[in-house]
Amino acid sequence: MQPPVTTSLFVYSSLLKGFHQDGFHYISQYFSRLTAAKVSGILSEVNGEQFATPSNSQSSINGELYQLNNPGDFSYVFGQLDDYEGLDVEPGERPPYYRALTKVLTDTGEETLAWIYWFNRDPEVQPALTAGDVTASSA
Repeated sequence: MQPPVTTSLFVYSSLLKGFHQDGFHYISQYFSRLTAAKVSGILSEVNGEQFATPSNSQSSINGELYQLNNPGDFSYVFGQLDDYEGLDVEPGERPPYYRALTKVLTDTGEETLAWIYWFNRDPEVQPALTAGDVTASSA
């Protein structure tokens, strides 16, 4: 088995440190927070749930960059996160998200790769949050 390209994870919504949701408690067992960061994309909200879609525009999404503590846990931990994000669906169903590698810009200006869960629907039909920051929309 080949090692993963990266064991970093970019989060922007319910997995953020300040939200203290079940998902955050899970990742805090396996990941260490590295820094604030951002990715190119559009942050949208429907019925109080935020989601990100990739974009080549100037818009960015603010979030946090995490590093998996034990690279040997990659398959297990990311398998659990895939389940949390709804990637495990019945045949013929479309998962609400997909996991992909993306470029991340840290708050110190460093560029790196990390996994992100992108929304698996057309972003054009969803209202964008102009701040690109979940915390700004929940204030």
